[in-house]
Amino acid sequence: MHTPRVNIGKGAPAVYKTMAALDSEVRQHAASAGLEAALMELVKIRVSQINGCAFCLQLHTREAVAIGEDPTRLAVLPAWEETNWFSARERAALRLAEAVTLVADGQVPDEVYGQVAEVLTEAEIAAVAWVTIVINAYNRIAITSRYPVGPTS
Repeated sequence: MHTPRVNIGKGAPAVYKTMAALDSEVRQHAASAGLEAALMELVKIRVSQINGCAFCLQLHTREAVAIGEDPTRLAVLPAWEETNWFSARERAALRLAEAVTLVADGQVPDEVYGQVAEVLTEAEIAAVAWVTIVINAYNRIAITSRYPVGPTS
């Protein structure tokens, strides 16, 4: 068990409210750009896997299953490149999300961006990038605050 920490959202409620408003705006933009809810959840889950955010993994996996996502696809998501489970569009979104999340490991390489741009529109690229940015922020909020995760959370 980890030592409890300050919940930074509760410690700065106005800031957290602004974060929630940004999240809402990004979700609306992503939907208007044509990103399906299931694709947004895949991106959120993959980013949360990379960041090791148990709280967001639990939350977004539940949400994905609730909207009809196949649990087998979720099980193989960490190795998505090795499977035939994901469409070209999903693969492009996952590739971009990983590059944005791992930006410290070499920016968003031109090769990755080029591959993504062959499949996604400019609006979709912007939407995937924003969904990724927001879930990265939420991961950091949950990890810093050590949100509880378990069968009762």
